Amino acid sequence: MTLADPIEDSGKRARVKAANRQSILDAARSVFAELGYEGATVRDIIRRTNLASGTFYNYFKSKEEVFQALTADSIGRFRPVLAHVRQSSTSFEDYIRGAYNAYFAFVADESRRGLSPGADGHSLISEIRVDPPEMKAVFEEIRTDIERALAEQGRSGLDAEYLTAAAIGIARELATHMLARQPIDVDDAGRFAADIFLNGVCSSGECG
Repeated sequence: MTLADPIEDSGKRARVKAANRQSILDAARSVFAELGYEGATVRDIIRRTNLASGTFYNYFKSKEEVFQALTADSIGRFRPVLAHVRQSSTSFEDYIRGAYNAYFAFVADESRRGLSPGADGHSLISEIRVDPPEMKAVFEEIRTDIERALAEQGRSGLDAEYLTAAAIGIARELATHMLARQPIDVDDAGRFAADIFLNGVCSSGECG
């Protein structure tokens, strides 16, 4: 009789747990994308997996917890993208345009990942609330970026916090409308958003 290797068994259990959790997240992404957060239920999510309902509750207590996990995942994957824009930008305008283009490209990709064939689709990222710690961290990163860029160019007369809120608000609102159009035009959305934001900054007398 051969005794089971406890290390091998532990590794197998870990792989099964990771696969089950990912299966739930993939199913939830698709369900939220199709039905929206409010319209989705835990039962909808479970039906998209090969798991029993009891298995679902071994990983998440509710659809809120699943959504929070997806939110953290999406934001976690976007932050390095934003960091790259920050590092490669040569001016305030360059940063704003690069950040919008990167965001809309990311949203378009998230939508494609979340949709099953034939779905109408609602963007998961457009429903992300502003209160999770991950989102607050992104807000602070952008606020710091804007504050620093304005200071370097001698344009520190504007409230960086308000500017950040405006920048994010424009991005979220336009992302929803961008996804409703076919074909999705990331470049057009990025250009429009940046023009609106930068023209607002300049109209305040901060671009002279």
